[in-house]
Amino acid sequence: MARAGCGSSRSSWDRDDEAGGSHPFAPAGLVNAPLLSPFAALRPPPQWAPDVAARPYDVVSFDEARQGASGKPWSFLHVSRAEIDLPSGTNPHAPEVYQRASHALQEMIGAGVLVREAEPCFYAYRMTAGDHVQTGIAGAGSIAAYLENRIRRHEHTRPDKELDRTRQIEAVRAQTGPVLTVHAPDPELTTVLAATTETPPIADARTDDGTRHQVWRIGDRDAVAAIAQSFSAMPAIWIADGHHRSAAAARVAAARHDAGGRFLLVSFPTDDVRILDYNRVVRDLDGRDEAAFFAAVGEHFTVTPAGAAFRPERPGVFGLCLRSGWYRLELRQPPSPGASPVERLDVSLLNDRLLSPVLGITDPRTDPRIDFVGGGRGLSALEERVNTGDWAVAFALHPTRLADLIAVADAGLVMPPKSTWFEPKLADGLLSLPLSD
Repeated sequence: MARAGCGSSRSSWDRDDEAGGSHPFAPAGLVNAPLLSPFAALRPPPQWAPDVAARPYDVVSFDEARQGASGKPWSFLHVSRAEIDLPSGTNPHAPEVYQRASHALQEMIGAGVLVREAEPCFYAYRMTAGDHVQTGIAGAGSIAAYLENRIRRHEHTRPDKELDRTRQIEAVRAQTGPVLTVHAPDPELTTVLAATTETPPIADARTDDGTRHQVWRIGDRDAVAAIAQSFSAMPAIWIADGHHRSAAAARVAAARHDAGGRFLLVSFPTDDVRILDYNRVVRDLDGRDEAAFFAAVGEHFTVTPAGAAFRPERPGVFGLCLRSGWYRLELRQPPSPGASPVERLDVSLLNDRLLSPVLGITDPRTDPRIDFVGGGRGLSALEERVNTGDWAVAFALHPTRLADLIAVADAGLVMPPKSTWFEPKLADGLLSLPLSD
């Protein structure tokens, strides 16, 4: 495998991946494992980055993935959504899909489209979407810290999705989908990132949603030590996007008896990230006509015609889209002062006061009558769903606040499904974390 230089000597944080040597943080030393450590990434050389970068596997449909990879033989979609290169109708979880993903990755390595970093590094990762810019640190998160809840979660995972990512990681022998985490702003990290991003990036690419992704290598020993120390001093960081990827990485580490296991993540300061709304559509009114539906909704909400597509201006307010038009809903009674962080969330209030009692949606995780639409698709996507006639009603929510997410995670609680939509999304393919041999 080709190697790209990092500009520093081998770090004490790295594991001897290719020689099969022992990890410095073996089982007896797990309590001292760093929260985040440098790693030798598998990545495209600068000239190949625009061809490789792809939107995450889980935000594109089969048709979008096939179209996005069309005419782009080195798009990472050939790895992350390998079913696009197999006959139509192939089960995306069939063994041949994972085999095809492994073959596609090896083809990219063989052609020099992906190379392995010679030495362990951290990386600066910047995303620019319109006028929004966020810059974070890419590194290898400690699975021990994840299991100890220093890398905190706020969502349940679905076993089928977790198994899919586990099989993908095992097949390609790498973690190719980065987990997005957030951390408290840190002056030392800000200083390192500011100096690093004044230099030319090692990757500069745009995904087909228009987001610009830039990556810089951080190999200076003092900078590496400063980053590791800053994260080690943090009591916790929080998973924002990527619960299935992190859970799958933990499963792989357990299966390999890898006590020092790590997983790929990019962590951004909390004041950099952006949460969009995560909206809902429901197929029917549970046997009610529109008048009966409004009468039931009116028990917990005041209903006002909106006249046009309505985006809630604050928590406790919701947009409602029917074929008859848009309406503004406002809670009549706010949550009680003693409510838990989960019970105070708008997604919980909508579930508890409308979706369950009025529409009969008792388990949004499994009920086929409900679907979820990320805010990046706009309110027009809700109108389109309803206007097709396949969906009866749509709900627009105010975005969940990051402080509420952190409160839920810190309390050891779990949010309802599809509570947050972080955008922009990290690209697949620009940084991958190979498994140890």
